[in-house]
Amino acid sequence: MLDLHYHLLPGIDDGATDLAMALEMARMSVADGVTTVACTPHIYPGLYDNTRDGIVDAIARLQAALDDAGIPLRLVEGADVHLDPGLVEGIRGGRIPTLAGSRYLLLEPPHHVAPPNFEGVVFELMAAGFIPVVTHPERLSWVETHYDLFVRLARRGAWMQITAGALTGRFGRRPGYWAARFVDEGHCMILATDAHHPRRRPPLLAEAHEAAIARVGAEEARHMVQTRPAGIVANLAPHELPPALDGRLPADREGARGPGPLTRMLRRVGIGRRAM
Repeated sequence: MLDLHYHLLPGIDDGATDLAMALEMARMSVADGVTTVACTPHIYPGLYDNTRDGIVDAIARLQAALDDAGIPLRLVEGADVHLDPGLVEGIRGGRIPTLAGSRYLLLEPPHHVAPPNFEGVVFELMAAGFIPVVTHPERLSWVETHYDLFVRLARRGAWMQITAGALTGRFGRRPGYWAARFVDEGHCMILATDAHHPRRRPPLLAEAHEAAIARVGAEEARHMVQTRPAGIVANLAPHELPPALDGRLPADREGARGPGPLTRMLRRVGIGRRAM
C-alpha cells in the first residue's frame, strides 16, 4: 500500500516531534503493509512556513536514517497545503511541492469555516493543469451543510482523500458517518492515514483497507490504497486510472446490500440527515 498523507518529517510541523518518533511511525507503517509514504507537512502561511526545498532536504535526511536503520520504506515529497492566494504561482515557482513531483496536490480546506471561494480555487488549480486532492472532507465541521459542494467538485475532476481512521471510527461517530458516505457513494478516490503520532494519530492504513473491502468490495478498496496512489506517484493522468464509482455498484459487489451497518446506525441517531 501507499500512504500519501503523512506528517512523518520530524520537527517540521505538528507531526513527529523527533527522529525517534519518526522511526517508530515508519516501522509501524512497514508492519502495516505500507511500502511508500508521501511526507506531507503543513504549508500554512504564518504558522508553518515550509517550502519545497526544506521539505526535500528533510526527506533526504530521514530517508538516510531509515536506510541506516534497515526500515524498508520509500519516501516521496509532498505537502498538506492550506489555501494560499498564490498557489499556482507557488507550485510553478518551486515553493510548493506536489505529491512526488506529480500533477496531484494535497489541498487542505479550513476545518471550521467554509471558505467563500473554495470552489474557485479548486477550478483555478485544475485549469492550470493540477489535480487537487482535497484532504479529509469528512472531518470538516461544515461538511454537513456542504456535502453537495464536494460531490460537485469530485464530479468535475477533483479528488477526495478520506482519512483511514475516520472510516474505522477512530475520529468518532460524525466523521465516521461522512467517511462511510463518501466511500459508499463512490466519491473517495484514495485513503490515507494523515498520521501525526504513533498513538494519538497512528499510521494504520490496513484496517481502513479492510473496512473499505466490506463496503465497496476488494477491487475498489485496492484502488484506494494501491492503484490510484501508485498512479499519483507515477504522475499518470486521471483518465489512465480507475474512475470514481460515483454511485455505481462495483463489479465485485453486484447484488450487494445498500448502506452499511455503520451508516444505517448513524442515520437512525440523526447524523447526516441535514446534508444537502
